[in-house]
Amino acid sequence: MTIQRQSLGRWGEEQAVRFLCARRWKILERNVRTPVGELDIVARDGRTLVFIEVKTRRTAAFGAPQEAVGARKQRQIVRAAQWFLARAGNPSESLRFDVIAVMPAADGARIEHLPAAFGLDGAV
Repeated sequence: MTIQRQSLGRWGEEQAVRFLCARRWKILERNVRTPVGELDIVARDGRTLVFIEVKTRRTAAFGAPQEAVGARKQRQIVRAAQWFLARAGNPSESLRFDVIAVMPAADGARIEHLPAAFGLDGAV
């Protein structure tokens, strides 16, 4: 991955965190590395534990950012979340998988939040 793409990804994640904090979500962890993949953001929306995948693109020339979260990526996120939950010791709480799509805009960022974008089986 190029430095330019890494920088764009970090910027997108920061925009997503600001978006969630403005809605009074509690950010628990960011960039959680597990043996089976990375979790971009782990947050709490009320009583629900939410695993959030952030996708950032400069333009929609190759599709919307959220289109990059296909079935394979969803399965990887679910496996990483299961690993996280096993380590946290509280797998029985309510949980959800969201996607946040971020694109640069004239006034900062255009953000699209897709709550419950997919389920534990890796599909909507």
